[in-house]
Amino acid sequence: MHDAPPSLEPIRRAPKVLLHDHLDGGLRPATVVELADECGYRDLPASDPEALGRWFVADTPRADLVRYLEGFAHTVAVMQTARALERVARECVEDLSNDGIVYAEVRFAPELHTERGLELDAVVEAVLEGLSAGMMAARRAGRPIVVRALLTAMRTAARSLEIAELAVRYRDGGVAGFDVAGAEAGYPPTRHLEAFTLIQRENFHATLHAGEAFGLPSIWQALQWCNAERLGHGVRLVDDISVAEDGTVVLGRLASYVRDRRIPLELCPTSNVHTGVVGRLEDHPIGLLRRLSFRATINTDNRLMSGVTLSSEMARCCRAFGWDWSDLRWLSINAMKSAFYPFDDRLALINGLIKPGYDALEAESAFRVSSTVGS
Repeated sequence: MHDAPPSLEPIRRAPKVLLHDHLDGGLRPATVVELADECGYRDLPASDPEALGRWFVADTPRADLVRYLEGFAHTVAVMQTARALERVARECVEDLSNDGIVYAEVRFAPELHTERGLELDAVVEAVLEGLSAGMMAARRAGRPIVVRALLTAMRTAARSLEIAELAVRYRDGGVAGFDVAGAEAGYPPTRHLEAFTLIQRENFHATLHAGEAFGLPSIWQALQWCNAERLGHGVRLVDDISVAEDGTVVLGRLASYVRDRRIPLELCPTSNVHTGVVGRLEDHPIGLLRRLSFRATINTDNRLMSGVTLSSEMARCCRAFGWDWSDLRWLSINAMKSAFYPFDDRLALINGLIKPGYDALEAESAFRVSSTVGS
């Protein structure tokens, strides 16, 4: 008799790692309503938190990435003061800690939060203050978590060098690295080479949204021109993988390079369904990429817009792909290995928290199965 796939409740207790999560995509609906009232923002599609939450999470998948991004007009609009940014960051840490996450990197675009006069440095400092306050509260509650920031430049704008310099300036204050995001089509990563050259020169870290709404050229440029250490999404890498009817798999040159170099993929399954990258979760390439031992990681992307937590994302994938605790352990260790965090600290979390945590959950599952068989 085999145990059923891990369910949501025990997965919440698993020590998880999150690498791809947008701060402005993870607000609590009630917080959006309250902040809108405070700042006089009158364009919310609903004023009731429950109704607003339903609006953000569409009942049917969105047709494309551009439609998916519409909700950010509302979240960004209420994140234009230091007080609001601090609150959103603090609540983000609380929510991630309550979901059993032990390490996270949360990204945001400072340039989007200056509409009411905040300087870029003030934006970053407010978010870092919120992250620090959230970590202190989580530690006092007995749920310690490390949350670091990634500063994102918008690929449709021309401020990437400025944002890269900002990221380097706060590297010792809680900023883990640099990112570029936004609409891919028509805005190739090569438009931001100066920023990525700076990151390399400063021996700093960079990830890059690539291979989400666009294909293999976006991934190739991110790696070969921008020297990105991780791929934000990277799901279109599957276009370079052929699977024959008999199950034989052939990797193209780019897919082989990504696997051989152990380049991390920040995969976000439910988000990709909502943006129309795949039609349903069961068709998501994460199942194949895990089976082929790519450096796959599982992530939330935008918890508000997709109505997910990392635990719920893991639970859904367990059902869709027949995963068990060994798969979730593998994904969590992959993510921790790939974090923009000092090596000794990564190792301490893997050996001191992640492996023991999954050992305990696997033992609990095995005991439950044996008890069922014995009865």
